[in-house]
Order: sequence, then structure tokens, then C-alpha cells
Amino acid sequence: MKIAAIDIGSNAARMQISSVLHDKKKISFKKVEYVRFALRLGMDVFNSGKISYESEARIKKLLMAYRLLMELHEVDAYMICATSAMREAENGSNIVERIKNELGMEIHLIDGEKEAELINNVIIAVLENDKTYLHIDVGGGSTELNIYKGRTKIAAKSFKIGSVRLLEHKEAPDVWRKMKAWVNETIPVHEKVIAVGTGGNISKLFNMIESKPNGMASLEELERKRNYIDQFTLEERINLLQLNADRADVIVPASDIYISVMKWAEADEIIVPDLGLKDGILLLVYETLLNEEN
Repeated sequence: MKIAAIDIGSNAARMQISSVLHDKKKISFKKVEYVRFALRLGMDVFNSGKISYESEARIKKLLMAYRLLMELHEVDAYMICATSAMREAENGSNIVERIKNELGMEIHLIDGEKEAELINNVIIAVLENDKTYLHIDVGGGSTELNIYKGRTKIAAKSFKIGSVRLLEHKEAPDVWRKMKAWVNETIPVHEKVIAVGTGGNISKLFNMIESKPNGMASLEELERKRNYIDQFTLEERINLLQLNADRADVIVPASDIYISVMKWAEADEIIVPDLGLKDGILLLVYETLLNEEN
């Protein structure tokens, strides 16, 4: 069986096609295809409040390309989810309707809570029962914060701040204060907290750090690498550091969110599992197929 997940974010759209593997009663997903394209919908929405005609045309072209790849791989089922930019766009629902009518592909506009829930479903597998975790997921338009005691989520909150929104200076003036207050009020007092980071920017930053004892990066190392990247121009980040153009401009503002939240929580270490929304969508697709069979 092959399944696919499409995540249309504020910065980029991603598609992953995976084979479903069965080992006794345990299932896992093996990646067979992964495609990422920088749609940059947040640039439209956070400035004008809607998705431009040109961007809508690019969404349709990209989905047609994704559909062809799914046909070639003989995918059994898939799901498309769109997050912050498309759900906030004045014309987001109209575009979703037009795409369904023209391409026969349904896009699910999910809110921050649903986004966090889907990621939660795959993140819990990497958590240990006797520790406290602060999960930080920074997208282009929003940041999801989740607090876990072991594998149990005890609190969650979505904030309208993200890498593209920061880059365009479109975040609400008091969002930093509200986010800090929530972290300070919600983290258990005198509790040692380990940060868990998901999202393309933290994954890239994490991979650029050479020394990671026990698979963790320190807050100090994160700051050092963030400051190292910040000293380069955009062109130098692309040519010397070999960052993708749509990563080069947002990695520093995204890093500022991860670092700030970790400082507020007094978390001096972070783990960065190779998991995200697309993995949560894949799990949901599989579970939906399973329920239909039963």
C-alpha cells in the first residue's frame, strides 16, 4: 500500500509519498518520494489579506504535478491540508472550492489546534515517560506550542507568529508578550524541560550543528549557529552556505522564535526528530483507510 500527504504551508508546499510497512502488529511508513516547492503564500496573505491570481495558478500547477506523481506511484489514498496562510486568506475558501471543481482535489483548511493534534500523533513516539517536554513547531505563519508530561499532552496553544510573518513584519505587536506569558504560566515550576523542535528551519539549523551529544543540541549551540548565519548576506547564505533561497531569508527569524521560547522555558537542550505535519497527515490517511476496510 502507498499513501501520500500534501502540506500547503505559508512558506512552502510539501508532498510525501510513503509505503506502508507491516512488522507483526507494528506499522511504519517508508518514504519513497518527497517534493518541496516554495509557494510563499504568506507573502501574499500577510501583506494583502488574500492569495493573488498568480499564486492561485501556481497552486493549481503544483497540485497537477503532485497528482501525476501520485498516479505514477499508484498511491491508494492521500490528503491535502493547508495551514495558516490559506486559512487566513479572504479568498482561501473560494480557491479551495475552485480547485475541487477544476481538479477534483479536496483541500482541508485546518486550524492551529488540528495542526498541533496531527503533529502530536507522531511526536509522542519519540518522547520518554519520565520527562517534561516543550514542543515548538514554527511554520511560516503560526507557531504551535505543546507541553508534555511524558507522552501526555497537558497544554497547547497556537500563536500568529511565524518565519514569513516575521520577515514581512506582520506579527501582532503583543504576540511576543502573550507567548512568553503563556510559557511562564503553563510550564510546571522548577521542572527541567527539554525542547522538541519541528519545522524545516529548526531541522536545517540542527543539521548544521556539528556536535550533538545524545542527539541533542544545546541552546548555546543554536544561538551560535543562528548568529553565524546572520552575519552573511542573503546572497552569501545561498551561495556560500548553500541554503535554498526560500530558506535563506526565513531561517534567522524562525530561529529567534525557537531560541526565545527555549529561554522563557529555561530549556537548555533541544531534540529535533525528523517529523512534522506531513507525517501526521500520513498517519491520518492510513487510519482512515483502515476504518473504511473495517
